Amino acid sequence: MAKSIGLSRRRMLAGSGAAAVVATTAACSRGSSADSETWDETCDVLCVGSGAAGGTAAVTAAAAGAKVLVLEKMPIPGGTTAKSGGVTWIFNHFLLKEQGIEDKKEDALRYATRYGFPREYDPASPTLGLDEMRYRTLEAFYDKGSEAIDHLRELDAVQFKQFRMFFVDKPAPDYADHLPENKVPTGRALEPSVGSGSTEGGGSLARQLGAYLEKQNVPVMLDTAVTKIVRDSDGRVVGVEAERGGEKLRIRAEKGVVFGTGGYSHNVDLCNIHQPAVYGSCSLPGSTGDFVPLAQEAGAKMGSMGLGWRSQVVLGEALASRAVGLGAFVLPGDSMILVNKYGERVVNEKRDYNDRTQAHFPYDPGHEEYPNHLMFMLFDARSIDAFGGAFPFPMDEKEQPHLLKADSWDALAGKISAQLAGWSGKTGGVALSDDWAAKVRQTVARYNGFAKSGVDADFGRGKYLYDREWHLLFSARRQGTAQPENPYPNITMHPFADNGPYYAIVLAPGTLDTAGGPQVNANAQVLGANGEPIEGLYAAGNCISAPTGQAYLGAGGTIGPAVAFGYIAAKHAVEA
Repeated sequence: MAKSIGLSRRRMLAGSGAAAVVATTAACSRGSSADSETWDETCDVLCVGSGAAGGTAAVTAAAAGAKVLVLEKMPIPGGTTAKSGGVTWIFNHFLLKEQGIEDKKEDALRYATRYGFPREYDPASPTLGLDEMRYRTLEAFYDKGSEAIDHLRELDAVQFKQFRMFFVDKPAPDYADHLPENKVPTGRALEPSVGSGSTEGGGSLARQLGAYLEKQNVPVMLDTAVTKIVRDSDGRVVGVEAERGGEKLRIRAEKGVVFGTGGYSHNVDLCNIHQPAVYGSCSLPGSTGDFVPLAQEAGAKMGSMGLGWRSQVVLGEALASRAVGLGAFVLPGDSMILVNKYGERVVNEKRDYNDRTQAHFPYDPGHEEYPNHLMFMLFDARSIDAFGGAFPFPMDEKEQPHLLKADSWDALAGKISAQLAGWSGKTGGVALSDDWAAKVRQTVARYNGFAKSGVDADFGRGKYLYDREWHLLFSARRQGTAQPENPYPNITMHPFADNGPYYAIVLAPGTLDTAGGPQVNANAQVLGANGEPIEGLYAAGNCISAPTGQAYLGAGGTIGPAVAFGYIAAKHAVEA
């Protein structure tokens, strides 16, 4: 006889809001087959993780009439989705169609491949240079993403509106709006119609998915970690073993198990192997890559493990706690630059966080080092006064303990060097070059010339729509500032003052979360080592090798594929 797991009716807060998720046994039957003694619970579809991927899968399966159970190892539901802005990037969605904007499949796939797989991209190839499996998986994102959104809308699980940049009040540009392959450079990002906005959008998305599950009496078991994937003698996945409160559970899934458990940003061992330059992450502490060893034990084929959704982080904050509150997403300020240990600019400071962070990684074979391993965000009194409060600028200088200030570049170099010396055991001993201050003076003089002319001849800062409009959003002028409006032709650039004070914040590479793991196909089925699907095993979200490759296609570029493949997985499991 199956032992009782004592699911009590509990209400837990999801994200930052107060909508309830109910855990109840109503929708999950006790095992009653010949081997019922080996199972504590039996359901049709088991969803592991309660964020955008797992939540969408659970909603989709429940709506199809399946008996669904959700397992969540954290004490509250929603995962990293609940902490995010909740923006969902989708090709060819209903609002684009209503606006008469044609988001053609051929063009869309060219954009996604050119951006996400630039080394493989071949516009003359019928699969754009990708192997058949990866092409079909990317194609599934286009084909099923808008369908997933429509399904959530029709169920009244989540309603969506077009994401409009708050102060700018325009549809958000894609992160590579400038690529010639991108024929619909704005408007693909959606957000929840209720509870939207950067501070609550993700919480609202997670709560609404949870509310639908509650109405359908779908159990959500919190504090429950999967410890093993169970397969039958034919190799089909038939359930899992899990641990809850020190008790071992065996849960059977008749139709499939869908993993949506997030990445591995907080698994230091995995990061040391696959992401050695991740100092901190915005993901929740539960992002420890649990699915990677579970899938490997089940015979899964690994896709790229080095992918990640990247953001710079304030190094001092990340060293104090790997789970940082905020990343340095869109860097604020106009009299602001990034330089490396040699005092040289190395990137367009206004590029999106995912692409900009990759500028940390190039290797210099002449000096056997990574010269951009750390970067130094330099700015003057104008920027911190005009844009104070836009992270990582503090509203009050005392609020940012890792902020450095000095009256000259030489004095600032001394303070940075002292700070780096205190962290040397954790950074590989990064130190400023002896002539750093002199190089910075040259770099600033060159930058000032660009700011006055309006043209950044080195990195094209402000050339593209993304740079300008996201600058307006993240460099909103502080109320009460004494600084005048930027009078120069490029709003993203303003000359530095001739005299100090000057400021610095040390930035390091981090993640929103990793995006590497097992390989899935167009049905969100996890592939085995032989390239064939492992029957009964599905996955979506950050726990898999990202179907979109290295591209963060636009705002919501991680949640969009999570929703799409969560939906795909549930549909296939229920209909198989």
